[in-house]
Amino acid sequence: MKLLLFMHLIGCVLFLGNIITAAFWKVRADVKGDAAMIHQTAKNVMLADYAFTLPGLVLIVVSGIMMAVKSDYAMWGMSWLTASLILFVITGILWAAVLLPLQRGMIRLSAEAVSGGGVSQAYRRMSAYWAVFGTLATLAPVVILFFMISKPF
Repeated sequence: MKLLLFMHLIGCVLFLGNIITAAFWKVRADVKGDAAMIHQTAKNVMLADYAFTLPGLVLIVVSGIMMAVKSDYAMWGMSWLTASLILFVITGILWAAVLLPLQRGMIRLSAEAVSGGGVSQAYRRMSAYWAVFGTLATLAPVVILFFMISKPF
C-alpha cells in the first residue's frame, strides 16, 4: 500500500506541478509580448502536458483505483472520494475538450506572429479563454488535494 501511495503522490506532484508551472511560464511569455517567446512557450506547454501532466494523470488514476479497491472504499454515495472523482472528471473534460484545442490554436497563431504578423487579437482572445478554463482546471485538482488530505466528509 505504501508503494501505491508513493506512486499516487508522485502522480500528484507531476500533475499539479506541471499545470501550475506551465501557466506561470505562459503568462510570463504573454506579458513580455515577444512573439518568438510566446510561440516557443506555447509549444513547450503542450510538450510538458505530454511529458508530465499525462504521466501524472495515469499514475493518479491507476494508483488511486488500486488503493480504493484495496481499502474497500465505497464508490457510491457522496464522500470525499466521490467528490474528488467528479472534480477529476471535470478537470479531464476541460483539459481534453477545451484546453488542448486552445493550446493547438495558440501554437498556430503564435507561429503566424513569429512570421511577421505580430501577436494577433485572435491569439490574445484564445489566451484569455485558456487562462479562464486553465484556472478552473487547476483549482479543481487543488480542491481534490485538500479532499485527499483532510477527508472532510
